[in-house]
Amino acid sequence: MNDIQHAGVTSRFKIRIEEKTYVGADGTELTAIRDFVLDLKPESMTVLMGPSGCGKTTLLRVVAHLDDRFIGEVEVPTNTSIGFMFQEPRLLPWRTVRENIDLVAAPSFTEEELDRLAHSLGIADMLPRYPQELSLGLARRVALARAFSTKPDLLLLDEPFVSLDEKTADRLRRLLLDVWSARPTTALLVTHNAREAIQLADQLVLLAPRPTHVIAVETIDIPQAKRDAKTIDAIHKDLLKRYPGNFSSH
Repeated sequence: MNDIQHAGVTSRFKIRIEEKTYVGADGTELTAIRDFVLDLKPESMTVLMGPSGCGKTTLLRVVAHLDDRFIGEVEVPTNTSIGFMFQEPRLLPWRTVRENIDLVAAPSFTEEELDRLAHSLGIADMLPRYPQELSLGLARRVALARAFSTKPDLLLLDEPFVSLDEKTADRLRRLLLDVWSARPTTALLVTHNAREAIQLADQLVLLAPRPTHVIAVETIDIPQAKRDAKTIDAIHKDLLKRYPGNFSSH
């Protein structure tokens, strides 16, 4: 995947959420998000980092138009295609890997593009298999392929590498960057892993505990390909120093 293909929509996506509340299991009304304002730069990787339970997944669902019960507005260009990679792969067990991808693929997604994508993610041999035959790491690769097969103008990723061992997670983060770099699109990823955030982000957004809002936005100008362990550690130390109460030590 050496030829760079740009996504069709290159406008900014604007998120304005005055308030998002929901009713908890005990019947209590909880406010998940309040006074949240963020613009996503076109063809950039924006990473939201915040503590568990702060409302990151809720925010992604609002942006994806899966939840419209909030006060505010999410501005996206007309005819925007949205790809969503959930925390769990959510593959249909009665369909093969190929069929799982074909179900959501964009009409213009060709067999040649599937072949290139599958080879890039190391799942070419898995296409005729069923999800129950895959390890969690392979299932996440398939979920990533499925998200890219929609040819999204906006790609949403909800802690896509959670529960994986660090070696597997690092390999998948690098695969994500390889595939994303071949077709730059506006991406929004959430995580509570500080080093993962630093490794991936063009724009790193620190979130407050619930009700969540933006604490700070940091731009990381170093290309992702040049962020080795030493560079990531240096950025991590700097952020820990400047945001001691809001930045994870992990």
